[in-house]
Amino acid sequence: MNDILTLIKTRRSARNFKSDPVPQEILDKIIEAGTYAASAMGRQSAIIVQVSNKALRDKIAEENRKIGGWPEGFDPFYGAPEMLIVLSKKSEPNGVYDGSLVMGNIMLAAHALGIASCWIHRAKEEFDGPLGKEILKTLGISEEYEGIGHCALGYAACALPNPPARKPNRVFKIK
Repeated sequence: MNDILTLIKTRRSARNFKSDPVPQEILDKIIEAGTYAASAMGRQSAIIVQVSNKALRDKIAEENRKIGGWPEGFDPFYGAPEMLIVLSKKSEPNGVYDGSLVMGNIMLAAHALGIASCWIHRAKEEFDGPLGKEILKTLGISEEYEGIGHCALGYAACALPNPPARKPNRVFKIK
C-alpha cells in the first residue's frame, strides 16, 4: 500500500497529457476514492460525472475556454483524454467544501494509480449555463447542482514539476 503522506507530498498537476485513454478499471478506482471523501454530516451531496466521450469532452473544453477568455484553439484541459466533473447540490450549505474534498481524493487516488491529474476551474459557470444544464438533463438529473471542479486525467506527456519549497510562516501553534 502506498504511503499517503508521500502521495500528498509528491502529487503535482500535469499540464500536458498524452491522448492515450485511461482504462475504465482505473477510472472506476479513482471515482470510488472520490465517493469516500468526507462530507458534512455524512450527506454525500457531491456527485461525479465521468466524461470520456471525446466529442463531449471537446465541447466542454471549448465552453471552458470561452469562459476563461483564452484564445481560440487553446485547450484548458491540456489534452487530457478523461475528465471527472464534481458537482454538489446547490441546496447543500457545505457543498463547495464537500466537493473540494471529493476533488482532493480523486487527485490523490489518480496519483497513487500512476495517472496524472489537474484541477480545472470554471465548472460553476459551465453548469450554471445551458451546456451544463443539458448534460445534467441528459443524465436524468433534475435537481440543482453547482459545478465544483473538473479533474483532467490521463498519462502525463512530460515530467511533472518538483514540489516547491514550503513557504514559511504558514503554521501557527497554540499550546
